[in-house]
Amino acid sequence: MKSVFQPAALPLSCVSVSSGAQYITKSSVLNISSCPITYYGQQYEQLYVSRMKPDVVADRCVSITVAVCDVQVGGTTVKRVNTASSTPAFRDLSGCRHSGEMYPPGTVISSDPETCLSLTCNETAVLHTSSCGPLERCQGNNICVLDATCTVTGPTIIDVHGQINSIQDRCAYSLFSTPSLPDFQVLGYFKDQRRKDVSFLDSVTLRVDGHDIHLEQGGRVQLDDSTLTLDSSSQLVHGVQLSKDQTGVTAKLSLSNLNISVFFDGDTAQIHLEGPAGSSVEGLCGNSSRSLSDLRLSEYSSTSCEMQYSEPADSTINCTSVTERCNLLKEAPFSSCNSDIDPEPYITACTNTLCKYPAVDGLNCQFLKAYARACSLHNHTLDGWTSKTGCSSEVFCQDRTCSDHEFCGEKTVGGDTRCFCRAIFASKYQANNSLGDPTVCKENSASLTLVGCLLEDKDIDYSALHLNDPTCRGQVDELTHMVTFSFNSSNSCGTEVTTNNSQVIYKNTIMTQNSSSDIITRHDQIYIDFSCVQTQPDIKTETFRIRDSSVIQHITSGVWDYTLTMQSFTDAGRTQAVDFSTEVQLDQKIWVELKTDGLDGDMVVVVTDSCWATDQPSPDSTPRYDLIINGCANPADQTVQVEENGLGTSNYFSFNMFQFTGSSGDVYLHCKLHLCPKQNNCVPTCPAAARRRRSARSKYEGEAFISMAWTH
Repeated sequence: MKSVFQPAALPLSCVSVSSGAQYITKSSVLNISSCPITYYGQQYEQLYVSRMKPDVVADRCVSITVAVCDVQVGGTTVKRVNTASSTPAFRDLSGCRHSGEMYPPGTVISSDPETCLSLTCNETAVLHTSSCGPLERCQGNNICVLDATCTVTGPTIIDVHGQINSIQDRCAYSLFSTPSLPDFQVLGYFKDQRRKDVSFLDSVTLRVDGHDIHLEQGGRVQLDDSTLTLDSSSQLVHGVQLSKDQTGVTAKLSLSNLNISVFFDGDTAQIHLEGPAGSSVEGLCGNSSRSLSDLRLSEYSSTSCEMQYSEPADSTINCTSVTERCNLLKEAPFSSCNSDIDPEPYITACTNTLCKYPAVDGLNCQFLKAYARACSLHNHTLDGWTSKTGCSSEVFCQDRTCSDHEFCGEKTVGGDTRCFCRAIFASKYQANNSLGDPTVCKENSASLTLVGCLLEDKDIDYSALHLNDPTCRGQVDELTHMVTFSFNSSNSCGTEVTTNNSQVIYKNTIMTQNSSSDIITRHDQIYIDFSCVQTQPDIKTETFRIRDSSVIQHITSGVWDYTLTMQSFTDAGRTQAVDFSTEVQLDQKIWVELKTDGLDGDMVVVVTDSCWATDQPSPDSTPRYDLIINGCANPADQTVQVEENGLGTSNYFSFNMFQFTGSSGDVYLHCKLHLCPKQNNCVPTCPAAARRRRSARSKYEGEAFISMAWTH
């Protein structure tokens, strides 16, 4: 017997459900709408059965015994099924239909090795189109390879999947890594520029086998701590091919069949990957499911990098105009690339940034340029895009090096460039209306450092500034661009030394260069006073036994400090110090030296005002015996001689040893001293007899109080 099922074959189990206990005694049309069949891509609700030899009749549809069945679609036999069996036969006779043709499951309908595009009728009779993955391209011969681009521009990362992420802080992040290359990683550093609340990509670092290759603004490239000199010819550095042209710096390397290209123009980084299909891409450029905190690299970030800042909105920004500008990416010539590179992430990044941040420093073109370069990586040239947008493909701020607290920006829109202070760095000076740091006062010098970029903000030329002495000018640190003015003991630079009650004040002034012929000026006049102060310390009393041959006090006077030593000797040359084993006899002459360390002898001297003795530790106790009064020897004691008082940073005096009548024998010696500017006449005026006993060999000055004790 031969039966023809037309136009579709029906699994016999479905017939029994749809037609119940129908008997097929002749050619029939069965209604199977309650169990429709999708066959070769088309749904059927009627079954046509044609019996060619009706000599075998089945009681039920499910038990038809047929030797051969031709399955026809549209009159065309697509399959012949042999169902000869003594038991019910079940056959899945489905397939696929494409362009009017019928294909059984497992058939390759078409395949293009140049595009890696194939069409098959799969095992479940469904048409299936296969091609390279979203991160891949066809290399030919039906071979797919990884071909992905990640763009980091401004605060935005557009990853290889076209998803966007925005950085809100000023930290370092992992941009790209892959498990197959554990010793390679690409890092991105984000910093503020003109606003504290908007961060921008500032530099990119390639970590290769423990070495850091830093790609920075202005086309500067550093290997660890050394600067590299690059040009358009490739230079091999630790397996990385480095080159530089007018568009930016490119780093290329091949590791484990993965070709990596990292481009940076000072504003935008693009990481292009080519390699085996299925290669894992991690970091901000790859795995979008990980949080920003997971990808933040604390070891490369400052402790305060996560701090959030807020600033008032810029009322001068017209967001409607910004949107129109950013949407140019959907117009020609950019539109020719839209099918390969989705412009929407770039448009979003552009509008989100420029609706908050002013369109300066090339930012108006930055996102358009980033999209154009991403297109070029996929062989789209976008002819004429620069002329249509008024942009340039060349590096902004080429070869200009700014310090860590600066960034390169435009003096005027589209004009010359210079280094500007970063907003957060500048804010601490702007809060105090200051141009620099506080005065630094050291042992023999004073200095004041001004911030170069703040001076430029006010259009001040540091080279026109000087101290009271016009020959004393600021020194520029080429790395930080900070300008330092200073004076010291060897060059006072016109420093004025004055006294104010208990203070000695050293003052100088930073000023603009004066021209005696100019009676008017159209520039700000600069007068910045800075000074160092030595404040006389409070009186302090300490008790020292004879075994302490010298007494040392550390005197802090304002921001300058010095050390005062009191030491006693048994000889005029002051070489034999009195110590614990020395036996001092009554009426024996003792020399007492008062010496300082840490004072500038060219600027200041020390004057001993008074010295006296008591039999108690307190300098205010009684009885009291004066040895020096108002800087001069007590005229009532002919054994007292004062030497070199007010001439330098040390002086001494001598007297014959004594003890208090009726006391235990303890003698406490107290001296009071003060500082005096050397330019003043600091030598005490003493009676003639006392003056004759004074010599002038050295110099000392300063104010302090110090005590020494002798005891039996």
